[in-house]
Amino acid sequence: MRGRDPGRGEPEVGPTPEEPAQFRPYHHPAAGWGAAKSVTKFLLRERSVVDGSRAIMRMNHENRGFDCPGCAWPDDIKGLHLDICENGIKHVTWEMTRKRVGREFFAAHSVTELAQWSDFALENQGRLTEPMVYDAASDHYVPIGWQDAFEVLGRTLRELPDPNQAAFYTSGRLGNEATFLYQLLARELGTNNLPDCSNMCHEASGRALKASLGTGKGTVDLKDWESTDALFVLGVNAASNAPRMLTALADAHRRGAQIVHINPLVEAAATRTIVPHEFVDMALVKSTRTSTLNLQPRIGGDMALLRGMAKAVLEQAPADPKALDREFIDRHTTGFDAYRSLCESTPWDEIERQSGLERAEILEAARVYREADRSIFTWCLGLTQHEHGVDTVREIVNLLLLRGNLGREGAGPSPVRGHSNVQGNRTCGIDHRPTDAFLDRLAEVCHIRPPREHGLDTVATIEAMHRGRVKVFVGMGGNFARAAPDTPYTQAGLRACELTVHVSTKLNRSHIVHGRRALILPCLGRTEKDHQRHGIQSTSVEDSMSMVHLSVGMKKPASPHLLSEPAIVAGIARAALPGSETPWAWYVEDYDRIRDTMSQALDGFEDFNRRVRLPLGFRIKQPARELIFLTPSGRAEFSTATLPDVVPAAGTLALGTMRSHDQWNTTIYSDNDRYRGVKNLRTLVFMNRADMRERGLGEFDPVDITSTAKDGTTRTVNGYLAIPYDIPRGCAAGYMPELNVLCAIGDYSTQSAQPIMKHVRVTITATEG
Repeated sequence: MRGRDPGRGEPEVGPTPEEPAQFRPYHHPAAGWGAAKSVTKFLLRERSVVDGSRAIMRMNHENRGFDCPGCAWPDDIKGLHLDICENGIKHVTWEMTRKRVGREFFAAHSVTELAQWSDFALENQGRLTEPMVYDAASDHYVPIGWQDAFEVLGRTLRELPDPNQAAFYTSGRLGNEATFLYQLLARELGTNNLPDCSNMCHEASGRALKASLGTGKGTVDLKDWESTDALFVLGVNAASNAPRMLTALADAHRRGAQIVHINPLVEAAATRTIVPHEFVDMALVKSTRTSTLNLQPRIGGDMALLRGMAKAVLEQAPADPKALDREFIDRHTTGFDAYRSLCESTPWDEIERQSGLERAEILEAARVYREADRSIFTWCLGLTQHEHGVDTVREIVNLLLLRGNLGREGAGPSPVRGHSNVQGNRTCGIDHRPTDAFLDRLAEVCHIRPPREHGLDTVATIEAMHRGRVKVFVGMGGNFARAAPDTPYTQAGLRACELTVHVSTKLNRSHIVHGRRALILPCLGRTEKDHQRHGIQSTSVEDSMSMVHLSVGMKKPASPHLLSEPAIVAGIARAALPGSETPWAWYVEDYDRIRDTMSQALDGFEDFNRRVRLPLGFRIKQPARELIFLTPSGRAEFSTATLPDVVPAAGTLALGTMRSHDQWNTTIYSDNDRYRGVKNLRTLVFMNRADMRERGLGEFDPVDITSTAKDGTTRTVNGYLAIPYDIPRGCAAGYMPELNVLCAIGDYSTQSAQPIMKHVRVTITATEG
C-alpha cells in the first residue's frame, strides 16, 4: 500500500511505474458486474474461493446463519436467499483468511519495526492466534496464557485508586450478549467510562431524535421503505457504506417512488444500479435508476436546504390545504408557531447562500415532499459530523412533523447506522450518560451498585489520557488509534497509559501504538463456531431499524486458543472483581442465561430467548412510532435553531473525510476507489475544478493541506494529489483515516461532542519544490 501516513511520520512512497495512480470518472451502474468482478478478484487474492462461497450462502440468513459483520442494514424481510453485497463478502473473507499471526511472527518483528508498516500490511498478516503481552526489554510481543493475561489486567484494575481511571471502549461489531456483560463489568467496577464508536458517528442522531421525539432511534422499518412515496437520502454513500440499500432504492424506483439524493458528491448509489441477485438484469446488463433528483449542497449546507423546504411548504399552505397536516400538528406536537415564525423570518437569499443551492432547486425538493403522501428521510455521517449535527437532524424531524410523516406506514426518520451492532451496543448499555431509570433497573436485576456520575466519551477519554486521568484503556474491537481524530494526539494519549488492552481478530495500528504495558487478546470472529460448555452458542445483534436477530458461526475457529468476546469479558471480570456475586462463568456456559438476565434488565427485551428465535427475530418497540412521545411535553417537539454560517472564509475550503469504496472503517482492502474512478491512490484530495484553477493546480498536482482548529493551531499533510471532481465550490474531500490528523481533538461539536470530521477548515496550496 502506498501513500504517506501523516499520523506516523512514515516516509512517503509515491505511485510506482508498475502501478501508476489513475483517475477516470465512473459512469457505470453501482454493484452489478463491477461488484461481481471485484469480489472474484478479492476471493482469489485471499485464496478463499471455497470458504468465501460457503459464507455467501450462510450470511444474513434468518437464525441459521451468521450476521454480516459489516454494515447494519436490515436483513431482507422476504427471506431473500442472497441478501449480500460486495463489501460484506470482502469483510467476511478478510476475517476468514488462512493467514495467521502467531508467536513466530512477533518473535521475528519488533514493535519498532512494525510501526513502519502500513495499516494494510499489518492487517494483511492474518488472524491473531493467542494472547500476547508487550515485553519492553526486547520491544517484542511475547506469548502469555489467558489466565495470566486476565490477572495482569485484573490486578491493574484492582490497584487503581479510582475506577474512573479506566476506560472501556466499544466498537460496533460487539454482539448484544458481550455488550451487556461488558457494561456490567465497567459499572460493577464503579465507572461509566464507556466511550464507543457512536461518539464519533451517530451521537448527534441519538441526541436529536431523543430531544424531538423522546427516542434515540429511527421509527421506520423495511416495510415502510417498501411503501413510501418519497425517499430523501442525505449524506449517505450507500453503494459503499450500506450496499444492500441499493435493492430498496431500485425497488422504490420501479414502483414509482420519488428518490431525492442530497450530498455534496453525486455518489454511485445516486445514479443507477444492477442488483447482483437479480439474475435476469445481470444477464441483460439492465440497470435501474436509483434517483429522481440529485442535489449538491455545500458541506454543512443540509440544514439550510431543509429549512428552505419547510419554508416552501409553509408558503404553499394558504393555497394548498393539504400542504400541512394541521390535525397532526395540533394533536401531537408543540412549538409549531415558533417554528413557523422562524421559517418566515429566514430570508431566501440566506437559505441559498448557506445551502449553496439555488432557490429553484430547493423548491423542487419541497414540491416532491409536498406531493408525497408518505415520506422517509434517511441520513448518515454526512449530516452528523458537524458542529450543528444535532440541529440538522432535528430540522429533519421538523419537516416530517409538518406533514404528519410519523406514526404511520411508509413515513418517518431512518438513520443509517454504520457498523453491524453499533445500535445494539447503545441499547444494551454502552452509554457514558446512562439514565437513572436504566441504572435503577440494572441495580435491581444484577444486584450491583452502579455509579451515577456520567463517564467519559471518546474525545474526553483521549484528553483524560493526556492528563493522566485515564491510566487503563480497554478496547473491545476496532482500531482506536486510527479511528479517532487528531491522530498524533490520540496516539500520544494511548502511549501515556499505564496499560492498553485490545480485544481483536487481526493485527492493527492500535497494537503498535500502546501503553507502557500492553496486551493483545484474540477473539473469535462472527463467522466462527462458538463452542461453550452447553454447546455451540449464538449471539444477537440489532440492525439500523431496531430488529434483533441471532447470528451463528459456521467455521472452525482460526486457532484453538481463541476465546469468545463474552468469555473474555467474563475472564476479565473474575480477575478484576474477585468478590463479585455476578455468575460470570455460569453466564458463559450458555448465552441463553445472559439473555434471560437482559430480558429483565432492558426495555424491549422481554421474553428475549423466545422472540429472538422467531423468523427474522423481533423488533424493539419504538414509542414514537406509536405516537407516544417521551419528551418533557409529552409531544413531538419542533426545534427553532438558527441557521449556522457554513460558508468558508475567503481562501479556505470545507473538507470532509470519508471512506473509499475499497475499505471498511479503518480496514483498507486496496488503494482503489472504483465508484469515484480512482486507482492506486489514497493520499488525494477531491476538489472543485474552479477552486483548483484559482490555486493554479492541475490534475495530480501535489498539494499541502493545512487545517486551522478552533484554538488557532494548525495541522498539515504534505504531498497529497489534487483530483478534479464534481463537488461544490469551496468544498473538498479526502479519505479517512489518513486525514483524521487534520481534525484537532478540540474540534468537536458542542451539541454532540462528535469530532467534526465532515467539516474541517483547510487551506490547500501547491507543494513547493
